[in-house]
Order: sequence, then structure tokens, then C-alpha cells
Amino acid sequence: MQPATSAPSSRDKQPRAASNPSSKIQDPKSRRHVLVTGAAGFIGSNLVHWLLRQRENLRVTSVDALFYAGNLANLEDLTRDDRHRFIHGNICDRQLIAGLLDDGVDAIINAAAQTHVDRSLMGADEFVSSNLGGVQVQLDLLKQRPHIRFLQVSTDEVYGSRRPDDPAAETAALCPRNPYAATKAGADLLALSYHHSFGLDVVITRCCNNYGPYHYPEKVIPLFITNLLDGQKVPLYGDGLNYREWIHVDDHCAAIARVLAAGRSGEVYNITSGEGMPNVELTRRILAALDRDESFIRHVTDRPGHDRCYLLDGSKIERELGWSAAVHFDEGLKQTVQWYRENEAWWRPIKSGEYRRYYERQYGQRGAK
Repeated sequence: MQPATSAPSSRDKQPRAASNPSSKIQDPKSRRHVLVTGAAGFIGSNLVHWLLRQRENLRVTSVDALFYAGNLANLEDLTRDDRHRFIHGNICDRQLIAGLLDDGVDAIINAAAQTHVDRSLMGADEFVSSNLGGVQVQLDLLKQRPHIRFLQVSTDEVYGSRRPDDPAAETAALCPRNPYAATKAGADLLALSYHHSFGLDVVITRCCNNYGPYHYPEKVIPLFITNLLDGQKVPLYGDGLNYREWIHVDDHCAAIARVLAAGRSGEVYNITSGEGMPNVELTRRILAALDRDESFIRHVTDRPGHDRCYLLDGSKIERELGWSAAVHFDEGLKQTVQWYRENEAWWRPIKSGEYRRYYERQYGQRGAK
């Protein structure tokens, strides 16, 4: 496949302000108590905050096993909110999840997952256990509780690498090409099978790359921002022409809420901003946002099986549910850089100890390309 050096013409549009992420979502099913799994992670914690901001009468129970990317500091400001409670536990713990579901829960948003492709290449055991086994546990429990809606938070990576002129619609064949993506694709298929076999109320969202506050700094945007804040170079894989779409996590949360409220049972909804770029362009924008030049780029050998292009067709969610992204990338990046500037006490401890050892394993031996 030829390098993707610019956005496909069908995706050149800018995000529209048609659905402001701060606008209230009227849930026609009047959900009162939502269980969010993986709630101390990046997307999960932002989702918990978003839901509680939008729905004054909503209770949220958060569950997280607090593996390496789970961080209780992400939820620290909610400790005095009596609408929220945090449970330290694993989604594979059948007894624990059953007890939580029987406490008036009427929806699950499953944001629990091991997500980093590089870690899945080092070892896939935890990815299979969490991303697939944990979903099976929840679905099995819902067979006795069919009134509870299950929303599976998935990823564009399940479609595999796309041609620049061929964004994946929800009907596209799944073609995962790394262990992380394979476990997410398997979980999606499992969830849909429980819908068709047992009549469970299942919906799936597949989103492009997220960015924003509380993002674990092994992922590219927070990694590059925090490296540059420390005066360090940023490791750019290969030729830098791998293409990704980017969405602010607040937009993703708004889309999840819309699908939870009004998505058709048994359906999949792609979530994208329409703003994409090659990784080298992303790097240049981050450098500019921190007033650094390209001397801060360190080219490293590409990772195995690095997919060239992820690209989504997001027309279904816009057509059926009236949702489209509101946060433009440059403004969202500016806000994100500012958040990391102001929250050094959050990310500084993470980039030490075990993270530092992981970073050296991942990038230290790759050398210049």
C-alpha cells in the first residue's frame, strides 16, 4: 500500500458544531444507574466525569482493576459526589459484577480493556483475559438480566489497515492485524452473538484515536507532550506516514452517550471526527504547540505489523442519531497541552519506575532508522 500522506477527499470535512459535547442528552429510556467498567482509565474516567456533568439525576458505579493504566487520581475529584462510587475489582470476577448489576443498574458501558498495541505484541495473555474473557462474564450475567443495556466500547483497529480512499463502514469485514485488535474484534462478535442468540440489548461503538486529559503517557500524544515538556526527543516510528484520525475524548463521550440513549439494539456505530493526518504531521503539530523544532524528532525502527491507515465512515451515527464531532483538532490539542502543563503532578509519577523500564524496552533498543 502506498503511504497515506494526506486525508482522503471524502474525509476532508472539518468537525461541525452540530452536537456540542456540553449539550444535555435526553435519554428516552430514562436510565438512572450506569455501571462503567475500566473507569479509572483514560476513556473510562473522562466518561464518568462527562456523564455526571450532564445528568444530575444519574448514579454512576465505577469499576476498575487498577492495572498499569488504571489510576485512581483520575477520579479523585469525585470522592465527595454521592452520585458516584468506585469499586476496585476485575470484570472477570463474576460474583462481584453480579452483585453490582443487582443494585439497580440499568446500563453497562464496558470501557475496560488492555489497549496498547505495543504491549500486546510483547505478550497477549492479559489482552485475551480482559478484552475477551471479561466481556463474556458480563454478557453471561446479562442473560438473567435482559433489561440491562450493554454498550461495548470498541476501536477502529478491528477493521485493519484501510486504503486511503476506502473508509470502513460498520458493515466492513473485520480484519484485525495485532493481538490487541484481535481481542477487541472477538469481543465485538461475542457481544453481537449474545444479542442474536439470547436477545440481549447490545450496542457497539468503534472509535478512532482519542486524545485529551488523563491519557496514559505511553500513547503517542501524551508521550510526545510530556517528553517535550522535559526537553526530550520524541520517538517517531518508521517514515511517519502511518495515517490516523483523531477525536477529542469529550466528543467520544458525547457519542457514547448518544448511542447509549438512542442507538438501535444489535447495531454498531462508528465514531470519528473526520480529522486525520499522517503521524509525521501529528508530530509537527505537537512540536509547534510546544515551540519545538524538528530536531526533537528521533526516528526509530517501525514496530511489527504497524497498520498503515485507519479510516472510518462516520455517516451512520450522524444520519441516525444526529451526532457529529464538535472539537477541532488544533483547539483540542492546545487544550490538551495546557492540561499536561498544569498537571505535572499527575503524569510525573507515572513516567518513573515500571513505566521507565517499559519505555526503555520499547524504544531504547530500536535506534535510529
